[in-house]
Amino acid sequence: MKLISWNVNGFRAVLKKGFLDFLTEHDPDVVVLQEVKATLDQIDVDFTADGWHVYWNPAVKKGYSGVAALSKTPALSEQLGIGIEEHDQEGRVLTLEYDDFFLVNVYTPNSQNELRRLPYRIEWNNAFLKHVKGLEETKPVIFAGDLNVAHKEIDLARPKNNRKSAGFSDEERAGFDDILAAGFVDTFRHFYPEDTEQYSWWSYRGGARAKNVGWRIDYFCVSEPFMPRVKSAKILPDVMGSDHCPVQIELV
Repeated sequence: MKLISWNVNGFRAVLKKGFLDFLTEHDPDVVVLQEVKATLDQIDVDFTADGWHVYWNPAVKKGYSGVAALSKTPALSEQLGIGIEEHDQEGRVLTLEYDDFFLVNVYTPNSQNELRRLPYRIEWNNAFLKHVKGLEETKPVIFAGDLNVAHKEIDLARPKNNRKSAGFSDEERAGFDDILAAGFVDTFRHFYPEDTEQYSWWSYRGGARAKNVGWRIDYFCVSEPFMPRVKSAKILPDVMGSDHCPVQIELV
C-alpha cells in the first residue's frame, strides 16, 4: 500500500501543472493533500469517475488552507477537524479510518514572521497531539502532512541563519520532540538517520529549489508499534507543481 502526502499550495493551480499525470505515474493508494485553498465544488475534475473516494475539509475562509484526500479504498469513517471549534476553522485536519490504522492528514499552522503566531501554534500542537493519541487507543495512527517544522539542523540547508525563523524555533522543535516522546516515529529519519540535503520545501525566492536550499517540513509519522508495517519512506523532489514536493511511505 502506497501513501503519499503533498502540500500542493493551491489545488486548482496544481491541476494545471500536471497533477493528474502525477497520479498516473506514482499510482498511490491514498494521497493526502494540504493547502488545497478551495472547496470541492470549485474543482472541475470528477475524481469519483476514475474510482477515487474523495474527502475534503476546507477552511471557513475562502482560498485559504484546507486539506483533502483521494483514496482508492473507501474509508470506514471520516472526521473533519479535531472537535475543537477554535482549531477547526482553518481546515487543517482530516482523519480517515481504515481496517488496520487511522490516517490523519494535517496542515500545521505556520508561526509566521517574527513568530507572532507561535503562542497559538503551541496550543494547536498540544491539541493535535491529544487528538492522535486519542485515536491510538483504538488502533495505530499514521499522520502525514506539512508540520511546518524542521526538527533538527540536518533538516534544513541553513540552520545557523534560521535559528529564530518560523519553523525552526526552539519551541517548534520541542513540539516535534513531544511527538516522538509520545510514541510516534518520523519514518524518513527511521530509514535515513543521517541523510542530508533531502528537503520537501523550498522558498520561491533566489532560485532556492535549483540550489537545493530547502527544508524538510513534510512528514509521515506512525505509531511505534506500527513501524514493522512500514516498508520504506522517501521524498519525491523531482515532482514539480508546488513549493513543496510529495513525501511517501509504502506499507506491507
